[in-house]
Amino acid sequence: MKTMLQHTEAAPEADGSGSIPADGAAAVPSPPSRWRAPRWSSMVILAVLLGLAVNGLWRMDISMQRLLRAPENLWQFATGAFPPNLDRGSNLAWAMLETLEIAIIGTVIGVVLSVPVALLAAQNTTPFLPVAWAMRFVLTTLRSVPDLVWALIFVMAVGLGPLAGILAIAVDVIGFAGRFFAERIEEVERGPLDAVRSTGANAISVVVTAILPASFASFTATSLYCLEKSIRGATILGMVGAGGIGMELTPAFTLRQWDTAMTIIIMILIVVVLAEQLSSMVRRRMLGADQLMR
Repeated sequence: MKTMLQHTEAAPEADGSGSIPADGAAAVPSPPSRWRAPRWSSMVILAVLLGLAVNGLWRMDISMQRLLRAPENLWQFATGAFPPNLDRGSNLAWAMLETLEIAIIGTVIGVVLSVPVALLAAQNTTPFLPVAWAMRFVLTTLRSVPDLVWALIFVMAVGLGPLAGILAIAVDVIGFAGRFFAERIEEVERGPLDAVRSTGANAISVVVTAILPASFASFTATSLYCLEKSIRGATILGMVGAGGIGMELTPAFTLRQWDTAMTIIIMILIVVVLAEQLSSMVRRRMLGADQLMR
C-alpha cells in the first residue's frame, strides 16, 4: 500500500485543459477529422448521375397519374388470375418440362465447354499470354450480350424452337462460368503444380492431376448456380420463340387470360424453388454441414 501511494504522488497531474504537462510526457493526439471534402471527380460523377436521373424522369413519361392507376390495374389482374385455370394444365406441364430440359442441356453444354476455355483464359495454364487476353475478351463479350438477345440471334439462325434456346443458354453459361473457372484456376497454389511438373509430367497431366482436383468444388458450385440461372432464363426465352413455357406465357398476357398466366407463373415458381433447394442440398453434401455453420 505504501508503494502504491508513492507512485500516486509521483504521477504528473494534468492541467485544467486536460493535457499532460510537456515535461517529457507524450502529448495527447488530436482526434481525426470526421468529415473530408469530396474530390472534384466524385462531385462531377454525382452531378452527371443526377442529371441523367432528372433527364430520364422528364423523357420517360413517368407521371404520378400512371402510378395512381397501377393499384386498380393490379387489382383487375389479381381478380382475374384467381383461381388459376387448370384446363390446359397438361399442355402447360409439358411446356414447363421442355423449359427444364432446355436449361439442363444448355447448362451441361456450356459448363463442359467452359473448362477448356477457362484453361486458355487462365494465365497459369494458357500456352501464350496473348491467348489468355483474347479468351478473356471473348468471355467478356459473351457475358455482355443478354441471353434474350442471344435467343433472338439463334432464332434467326436456326429457326423457332428449343434448339435456339439451348444454344442461347449454352453461350450465356460459357461467358459466365468460363470467367469464374479461369479465376479459380489462377488461384490454385503453385506448390502442387510445381511438384507434378518436377516429375516430368506434361501440361495435360498437370491439369488432370493438380488443377482440376483443386478446383472441383468451386467448379461444381458455379455450375449449380448456372443451372439455377438457366432455369430462370429459359422461362423467358420462349417469349421470343426459343421454346419452353415462355411461348405460352406471351399469348396469355396478350389475350388477357390472367388465370392461365397465373397458372404458368405458379409452375415457374415451383420449378425455380425446387431447383434452388436441390442446389443447396448438393452444396451442403459437398462442403459438409460443419463448414456451413458459424
